[in-house]
Amino acid sequence: MNDPKIYLSVVVPIFNEEGNVVELHQQILDACEKLGHKFEIIFIDDGSSDDSFKNMEKLSPLKIIKFRKNFGQTAALDAGIKESVGELVVTMDGDLQNDPADIPKLIEKLDEGYDVVSGWRKNRKDTFMKKFVSRGAKALRRVLINDGIHDSGCTLKIYKQECFNGVDLFGEMHRFIPALLKLKGFKIGEVVVNHRLRTSGVTKYGVSRAIKGFLDMLSVWFWKKFANRPLHLFGGFGLFLILVSFCATVYAAYMKLFGGLDLSDTLLSTLAMLTFVGGVQFLVFGLLADMLSKNYYASTGDRAYDIEFVSKNQIIYDRHQNSLHNEAVVESFVGGGVE
Repeated sequence: MNDPKIYLSVVVPIFNEEGNVVELHQQILDACEKLGHKFEIIFIDDGSSDDSFKNMEKLSPLKIIKFRKNFGQTAALDAGIKESVGELVVTMDGDLQNDPADIPKLIEKLDEGYDVVSGWRKNRKDTFMKKFVSRGAKALRRVLINDGIHDSGCTLKIYKQECFNGVDLFGEMHRFIPALLKLKGFKIGEVVVNHRLRTSGVTKYGVSRAIKGFLDMLSVWFWKKFANRPLHLFGGFGLFLILVSFCATVYAAYMKLFGGLDLSDTLLSTLAMLTFVGGVQFLVFGLLADMLSKNYYASTGDRAYDIEFVSKNQIIYDRHQNSLHNEAVVESFVGGGVE
């Protein structure tokens, strides 16, 4: 159960940022103290091999989560978010490129009726290659998942705590949290934030992260389109292949009977056989995926939809006044559960 006294949790994954953690903590502290609400700061040491953890131990107030080894930014964020107890959760990078002074701006935008507000690094202070790859990923993301924001790669975001009920993060999925939440109907906003040059440490971005990000993007696309109906994807493709097989078989038979075609001179028979076998395999795979999908939703309690609230206009019998009257009852839901 979340502590209602904690208004804001600031979650920051740290990996080999010994030159930044002290200054970052001070900047977060300054920004949060101006809000006038109770807050907590959570640093996750993602298996740092430098003095990041030693420097964190000297800081207060601070909650530290220490990994035994490097598990990656997504795992660190997942651990920090699950440990957080604030009504609102802010996530940000540990390299000082995100500006903690933007936190009030994120809260102000959230108060306009959003559940999530993402930072937009409109004027990025990164290398040309990093910007180039990000622009390519942005174009692909618009086609596949269309999360409605300009800069999903910006870690600086604010969420209502209920956004994370039933949400587990894997791979490089932290970039696609808004997309996953949008699938469930949460309202996503965006605000331009300050982005600063890295002054200490080295970037953790590389080609491998870009590849992993692309694969996770495909995963989000599949989850968006077919998570609760995978048979429509795989079964549809299987039926298409079987149709191709049928057409190839009919054409081959026609050419054999009426055109005198020697089938050994063509690939029609091979095409018909391969597409038929492939179609059957896709159909079977679709059925298995459909069963796994139903098992997932049944075992985890997750749902393909999310309820904000239920309003009931009930007829109530008042025995003291011996009369019937209407009574409006509103049940608030958080992540699909009655609050």
